[in-house]
Amino acid sequence: MLTKKKVKKKAMDQQLLADIKRLKYEWESLENIIEHSIEPSNEGLLDLSLARAKYFYLLREARHRNINALS
Repeated sequence: MLTKKKVKKKAMDQQLLADIKRLKYEWESLENIIEHSIEPSNEGLLDLSLARAKYFYLLREARHRNINALS
């Protein structure tokens, strides 16, 4: 039988995986926009670097929690 702690951890892990997938899509979308821009704005470049940093931070968190985020 699962305890409250295990249920809560499993829910947090699922939320973490969902956030990783969402940020990966956001990062790839921004990267695609920047690549196709003639003259990318500074704000766009900052948004791209922020999305990339968030994505890699969540990947490190997933590694720390011993969950596979790339499946």
